[in-house]
Amino acid sequence: MTDAADERARVAELLGRPPMGEFEVVVRAPSGDPAVLRNAPLMPDGTPMPTRYWLCDPALRSAIGTLESEGGVREAEATVDPQRLAAAHAAHAAERDAALPTGHTGPVPFGGVGGTREGVKCLHAHYANWLVGADDPVGEWVHEQLLVRDLMPASAPARIQP
Repeated sequence: MTDAADERARVAELLGRPPMGEFEVVVRAPSGDPAVLRNAPLMPDGTPMPTRYWLCDPALRSAIGTLESEGGVREAEATVDPQRLAAAHAAHAAERDAALPTGHTGPVPFGGVGGTREGVKCLHAHYANWLVGADDPVGEWVHEQLLVRDLMPASAPARIQP
């Protein structure tokens, strides 16, 4: 297998399924394992991929899943500044849309972080967005909550500095 095939196989192990489209590993755990993927805006068949950044670190996914199961989505939405959240959605959409192939005329992804137009849909997507250095108030909130609630995995990757 080539390095790219090895990487794809490792991502499939981490996700528990094959990745659906093309991606690039943009954040790694201290172990070197992929932690955040940057997805292509379109799947190989042209289907839009609304989630630009995908968290594939199993320990972080589990910890954030715990946060979500404890009402974290509603709590984050009630806590963060709605204008900062709207700006994060807009910046995310602009960055994703800039990656569309030149002259693309088919369906395009919509919405902001996690494919939502407003509010909070998925803490995992916001945290992945924050880890890549985006000004994402929900991702920042998730990070703080993981620390405060003692849910942060010891193996968690560092954030890319903006």
